[in-house]
Amino acid sequence: MPGGGRCPDCGSTELVEDSHYSQSQLVCSDCGCVVTEGVLTTTFTDEGNLREVTYSRSTGESEQVSRSQQRGLRRVRDLCRVLQLPSTFEDTAIAYYQQAYQHSGIRAARLQKKEVLVGCCVLITCRQHNWPLTMGTICALLYADMDVFSGTYMQIVKLLGLDVPSLCLADLVKTYCSSFKLFQASPSVPAKYVEDKDKMLSRTLQLVELANETWLVTGRHPLPVITAATFLAWQSLQPSDRLTCSLARFCKLANVDLPYPAASRLQELLAILLRMAEQLAWLQVLKLDKRSVVKHIGDLLQHRHMLVRMAFQDGTAETEDQEKEQQGQRQEQRHGEEEVDSSLDLPKGKRPASPALLLPPCMLKPPKRIRPILPISTVTGDENISDSEIEQYLRTPQEVRDFERAQAASHASTSVPNPP
Repeated sequence: MPGGGRCPDCGSTELVEDSHYSQSQLVCSDCGCVVTEGVLTTTFTDEGNLREVTYSRSTGESEQVSRSQQRGLRRVRDLCRVLQLPSTFEDTAIAYYQQAYQHSGIRAARLQKKEVLVGCCVLITCRQHNWPLTMGTICALLYADMDVFSGTYMQIVKLLGLDVPSLCLADLVKTYCSSFKLFQASPSVPAKYVEDKDKMLSRTLQLVELANETWLVTGRHPLPVITAATFLAWQSLQPSDRLTCSLARFCKLANVDLPYPAASRLQELLAILLRMAEQLAWLQVLKLDKRSVVKHIGDLLQHRHMLVRMAFQDGTAETEDQEKEQQGQRQEQRHGEEEVDSSLDLPKGKRPASPALLLPPCMLKPPKRIRPILPISTVTGDENISDSEIEQYLRTPQEVRDFERAQAASHASTSVPNPP
């Protein structure tokens, strides 16, 4: 044995390691004396001196995993297997869970937060590997509250200093649309409502890209926008049979929850499509509305980029146009001339209506703010001004000098004792 150990009975140095069941023992090969028995953990020094180490002094106690942590690790493994994630994802999620559990704030947290921590570690791992998984999916599997989950998620990302990329919108559309029950005929879905998955996914992606280009996705939850885009794509593929179907019934047929703002996102998408339809000559004569424009979504998406440029303009272009218009008005006032534009047959000071601004809806329709009620002032001007406030009313150097002389005279009069 290394370290020069000897048998305490015969003094022999021929010590061999003999494994007895799950415990390793040091036995003297000459006399058969068991030198050490049942040693759980040893250090190099104690092993050389042939001394046992108690469990309280060993490294095993400090590395003991609590029941709560063991249960959390099992939950991480089970969640990864339910989602059919690769083994590397499972190892990464377990490592994040162990790192987070080392912080005292996580160990002392409530059981609800520890349950949510399991999903947070899995979601972080999927986001880092660009795996399309939503927060709502994990909350549904864990029966977790969305607000608690999002708060814990941001806390873990900040606590561990992780760099988590945002989920790609196209991957989110593919994952979310795959859960719709409209791609196979079933007793609950009529044959006229069944649609090809690839066609529906392709058109939904184009509508979501259009919504992204027109500021309908920025600063908003993506699922209501995707739900509205999927509904329009599904209607436009067979408008004669599906225009009578409402958004609520569509979600019921697809077996998905209807997000609350989805109806508003649907109306905003239809308004964008109507503005684009006004730029096509063969659609101007049809006088389309929000119901009939669905039939022509295919044509509108085919020329999407050109129609958006024609129907909208950004804030920079509007500012430049306003500056040019102001310069033209100044020249008109200077010369006092009235000319007619040969191309538009309009006076020079007038021009046709400019396209609408391409701005986020929150800027086009800002929320009304309640005007605060100003407190009624009861100041009459006759109030006494204290010495600490009077300096705020002094403006000129002469006023400052007068005030200092008045203060000196006041102090001198108070310091002179009264005559007997």
